[in-house]
Parts: sequence; structure tokens; C-alpha cells
Amino acid sequence: MSEPGWRTRLTTRLVVLGAMALRPMTLGVRGLVVDAEQRVLLVRHTYISGFYLPGGGVEPGETLEQALARELAEEGNIQLEEPPELRGVYLNRRISKRDHVAFFVARAFRQSAPRPPDHEIAEAGFFPLDALPESATPATRARIAEVFAGAPVSPYW
Repeated sequence: MSEPGWRTRLTTRLVVLGAMALRPMTLGVRGLVVDAEQRVLLVRHTYISGFYLPGGGVEPGETLEQALARELAEEGNIQLEEPPELRGVYLNRRISKRDHVAFFVARAFRQSAPRPPDHEIAEAGFFPLDALPESATPATRARIAEVFAGAPVSPYW
């Protein structure tokens, strides 16, 4: 198969740029990291209140799994040993009507060391399901309930 011509490449690029300007979407990832004791990794950021599942934005050129692996390494010193399970993609309407979150469950991983606090992460640690921090966010609690308690899966983060 031959390479597309310059007009095709230019037209495709213009269509993509126009769509980005008219309908920009944001995409993030979050991971439910579950250890052998059925505890879950939660992080508390320095710039926003509450405990969250680790994650963040997908960078240009990254796949969802690459973004998750990067965020888990940054926020929890976690290295995935097997591909995580994609559980769903949610509309995060609390942020905007164009923000989506891909939610993964990771059970095969190693942690090089506990994550020390710094300018971004105030605290990161594994918590038993029956002893989640009071300030765990509603979305965090909802995803945990979907995975562990069979709660109905919402389309909204």
C-alpha cells in the first residue's frame, strides 16, 4: 500500500486540528491497584483535598496503558508486571462535559519503595477496604464498590 499523498496528509491534519479546536476532549486514567492483602493504593495530593485513586492525564502520543504505567510510577513507585484490566471509560462531568477517565484494575505489580511525600503527593499508601480514609472521594469509593461489592457500574466518574 502506498503512502498517502501530501494533500491527503494536509487535509487529515487540518480536519484533526479543526476538531480539536471545536470539540476538545480531555482524557485521563485512574488505577485501582490491589495488593495481595486486598488493600488498595490511594494518594492524597498537595493541591486538592481528599484521597484518590492514582492517575492523571494522557499525554500526546501515549496509550492509555502507557499513561497509567507512568502515573502509577510517579504517584506510587508502582511498576506493572502484567497488563492491567480496563474496567470502563467514564464521563467526568464534575470536571467538564468533555472529560473522560479510563479506569483500570491492576493486581500484578511491584512497588520499589513506599512513595515519600513531595511537592505533588502529600501521602500515598495501601488501605484495607474496611478502613478507607474518611476523605476518600465519592468517585474513589464508587469505583471500589463496583469492583469489590458488585455495585452497579455508573457511566459517570
